[in-house]
Amino acid sequence: MKKSSIEQLAELQKNAANIRNICILAHVDHGKTTLADSLVASNGIISQRMAGKLRYLDSREDEQTRGITMKSSAISLHFEHANEDFLINLIDSPGHIDFSCEVSTAVRLCDGAVVLVDVIEGICPQTQAVLRQAWLENIKPVLVLNKVDRLITEWKFTPQEAQIHLQRILEQVNAITGELFTSEVLAKSSSMASASKTVYNPGEDQVFDWSSGLEETDDSNLYFSPEGGNVAFASAIDGWGFRLDRFSELYAQKVGVSARVLGKTLWGDYYLDAKTKTVKKGAQAKSKKTLFVQLILENIWKIYDVILVRRDKELAEKIVKTLGVTIKIQMKDVRLYLQSLMNQWLPLSCSILDMVCEKLPSPLQMSEERVEKLLCATSQRFDSLPAPTRLLKNDFLSCSSNDDAPVIVFVSKMFTIESSALPSNRSRPLTVEEIKQRRDLLRSRKCEKSEHQTDLATNENTNTDGQEVCLSDGKQRPDDHVFVAFARVFSGKIRKGQTLYVLGPKHDPAKALQEVGDINAASSAEHIGRLQHISTFRIDELYMFMGRELEFLNEIPAGNVLGIGGLEDHILKSATIASTVACPSFSDMYLEATPIVRVAIEPRNTAEMKQLVHGLKLLNQSDPCVEIMVQETGEHIVTAAGEVHMQKCLDDLRHRFAKIEIDVSAPAVPFRETIIPRPVVDRVNEVIQDQQTSANVKSTSRQDLGIVEMSTLNGLATIKVRSLPLPEGVTKLLEDNMPAIKTLNQYSMGKSETADLQKIREETLMVLKDLKAKLAGAFGEAGDEFPADIVDHIWSFGPKRNCTNVLVNKADGYDRLSVWSLLDRKLSKSDFRQYDSSVVSGFQIATQAGPLCEEPMMGVCFVIEKWEMNGRICEKLIASENVSKSSDNIAEELADAVIDSFVSVNDRPFVEKCDVLTGSNATSDTDAISDSNVKEIVDRLEEVGIAGFDLKTSQFRGQLISCVKECCRRSFQMHPQRLMWAMYSCVIQATADVLGKMYAVLGKRNGRVLYEDMREGTSTFNIVALVPVAESFGLADEIRKRTSGLASPQLKFSHWEVIDIDPFWVPTTEEEYLHFGEKADTENVARKHMNAVRRRKGLKVNEKIVEFAEKQRTLKKNK
Repeated sequence: MKKSSIEQLAELQKNAANIRNICILAHVDHGKTTLADSLVASNGIISQRMAGKLRYLDSREDEQTRGITMKSSAISLHFEHANEDFLINLIDSPGHIDFSCEVSTAVRLCDGAVVLVDVIEGICPQTQAVLRQAWLENIKPVLVLNKVDRLITEWKFTPQEAQIHLQRILEQVNAITGELFTSEVLAKSSSMASASKTVYNPGEDQVFDWSSGLEETDDSNLYFSPEGGNVAFASAIDGWGFRLDRFSELYAQKVGVSARVLGKTLWGDYYLDAKTKTVKKGAQAKSKKTLFVQLILENIWKIYDVILVRRDKELAEKIVKTLGVTIKIQMKDVRLYLQSLMNQWLPLSCSILDMVCEKLPSPLQMSEERVEKLLCATSQRFDSLPAPTRLLKNDFLSCSSNDDAPVIVFVSKMFTIESSALPSNRSRPLTVEEIKQRRDLLRSRKCEKSEHQTDLATNENTNTDGQEVCLSDGKQRPDDHVFVAFARVFSGKIRKGQTLYVLGPKHDPAKALQEVGDINAASSAEHIGRLQHISTFRIDELYMFMGRELEFLNEIPAGNVLGIGGLEDHILKSATIASTVACPSFSDMYLEATPIVRVAIEPRNTAEMKQLVHGLKLLNQSDPCVEIMVQETGEHIVTAAGEVHMQKCLDDLRHRFAKIEIDVSAPAVPFRETIIPRPVVDRVNEVIQDQQTSANVKSTSRQDLGIVEMSTLNGLATIKVRSLPLPEGVTKLLEDNMPAIKTLNQYSMGKSETADLQKIREETLMVLKDLKAKLAGAFGEAGDEFPADIVDHIWSFGPKRNCTNVLVNKADGYDRLSVWSLLDRKLSKSDFRQYDSSVVSGFQIATQAGPLCEEPMMGVCFVIEKWEMNGRICEKLIASENVSKSSDNIAEELADAVIDSFVSVNDRPFVEKCDVLTGSNATSDTDAISDSNVKEIVDRLEEVGIAGFDLKTSQFRGQLISCVKECCRRSFQMHPQRLMWAMYSCVIQATADVLGKMYAVLGKRNGRVLYEDMREGTSTFNIVALVPVAESFGLADEIRKRTSGLASPQLKFSHWEVIDIDPFWVPTTEEEYLHFGEKADTENVARKHMNAVRRRKGLKVNEKIVEFAEKQRTLKKNK
């Protein structure tokens, strides 16, 4: 196809019905970028011969070097289908797990997805991840089974074996889709059943049919089926692909069967009866060739055999003539000859784009469910939004571009490009008039004197080469970088020079509408921009994405993907842009990867610290997944999703953003601290005997283990805390339901109005009730160690109020509402003690930094068994916070409380003195107590043992927080302490001859193999192993090196696991001395990592420089 102009593409943007916003999703090295090159070549942008080699959408140098995609790139393509012009906004996304955040930013902007599966590698971890992301974003996928040519050239499959293999892969993909569908339907059915559930009667049997929702829900268009037209078979590297309709139309007349019937029977167990010329079922039972094998695969296999294997020139020319294609190249390069033949017979771009136009939705076909998911958070009900906000749903569904339609744009990420790549700085072709002027200038120069020819030639080159500099007006250097927003218009028409609002993530449309009043008043734009979580900006530039290039546009209607310039001062990573404050901030994107690898960086030259800080700011803004933080020690920390992602970030920092030399620390990963039940066997599996054999010494029971009682410094409060290790099932539940716990905390602790409680979705409430029931069951399975009603007394979760540690209230005399009060529609505003939040804060601080190496705790339960506030002093102290009183009255009441609570009966002089000070014997106002008298009372309190008493309750709050924190830490240390490290799930595909080498690498890095499975019909093994993240650096390179490139791991964060060794362990029993030796110098893995973390944080490390030193003996042979 001839290359389309920008004006033509801009005209196509106005017809939303013929727009397709799609992204290509797949596992790494499954052929996404090669397929994208073929689609780009269909528009004449690149040569078809360069498809798969040029990698046009991989514009970064490291992308070309590594051969993987690291960022999402977009391009607009023109395609003609059924005599109509379509605009395809194509986004190529990465396949590596480290860059799955880029996939999330691409999926949010699309309506459909092209999912690629390598038929050799099959379903891989990232394939499942991208299918889940597409499902969560409610976008429709189509399937491409890629690299079919490798079944012919590498695995030497027959056509019959190839069809069986393709059927198996298709079933696996549909199984994943069915699992996603089933889980969603059952969740909805469960919530509906729970909502309509009556009171439970023990005498009646209650049976719920869980399959009722599945039977009623339509799933006819859910699965992938070749006869349905949403599956294509392809070889992107050879440039061919097809769907069944291509051959059904081709063979309809030859076979004598209608194209419709042939299209339904080409895939499946059907064969052609040559005598009756009818299609019958049961090919496998009758040992007949299926239609798919007979009419399609055998022809493709024959072409590969003739050209690649036999290299029969005469037969190849005969095939070319039969297929009616034209090949102008000789058969010297058989691969190029094959690609030219197959690309003309079964063009890949036409097959894929035809499927996209027919099967994927346009922006006008956006579902209502997706609109509601975009406009409100997961826990919030759509009908709880304000009326003007709910009306925006119609604008989304209609995708209107009228002038009166509100403008709604979502920015999924910010990315940088070189300023030289901007259209204003790019060299452009000369016009006819400019060519004429230059020709006249050149002729005039030739007429000048010969001695000036050298200078004139220099000036000529300067003027010619300086054209690009003149176009940029000298404002930016060619190596500068500018930010461009990667966005999509969901409603309205965005124009250059337009003033819009950037809505922050905490933007509340209800409050904004209440403050603004008339939301459409243009005169209030400046006032609206000053509201909280709202900023006003003016659109500087609008761009159309054309791969590595950008093109200027003046306006872009709804339904299109675009780039916006000038937003670097308003948006950090992602944001919602709208022309009305009634629009809420879009819900958060689903992120598959979690940043877990950390390094500390510093400039090699300390004078360049400002450049480093500026570069880190740009890096944080340009990467959707990276996290930048500054620790208390002043270290600058960069956190990335993996080793490859970290290397990309550091390269960007050196060469693009900071442009300085930096020193990078060794990679560090987070750990967790936990406690375990006291072990019953030692390191050599010997039963630990009770060492307390004396009758006078009572052994500490398990119930009394971990109990600490402390008082605050001023003696006003006493706290008793007991710590317990949480059961593994409870910890797993809390870890899997952290988003639900976060929602529970937001509404139970931060909200106090009934109207706010009504905003929560019933589905969210059912999830929370289900979580509570599961927690109760998990605690019940743990035995008598935990009280039966412990779930009803949960005070808080921590750290950050939504993690895997629990604070339980079992204090006598303090009956507060639990965190589950939201489920009973109870308000959290209750008869709390004044210092309730101080106890919770102390718990949060303690769980945020444990005693081993100040890493967060995990799986620990802290029970507050006693909380006493000593005497009436604290009651008066609390009352003084709520009621504004004079210093005289406060001192009076405090003195009364001191006399009644802390002064002995025999201390009458002080009692009388207090009576005088409090005014009980005074005859006039002049005898009232003064500030100096208050100090005298405080001094006397110190004499009787109540030191540190202060009228400022903020100091008491701080003391209470410190007391609770110290209680939790000491109670934690009374149990056997353990470190927990993060574990990667490592998926490896390898042949049998390299398994031993691969297992050796895994064993050296403390990894373990979970299972291995041999693929049916091949010699390839699928291995799933667990590897500690701390030991995974350089793992991929080492495995590839040891196996000569025949095995490559895919690492994804799996879970946290306890390191089964005490960091402080030393041999104590005879068996341990015998096994480990007296020195016990065997490496303690837990101690090694604990000391490394403590050393990195500047904490004290108990280690000796020289340990077990021995004098060296030099043996000399006597002569």
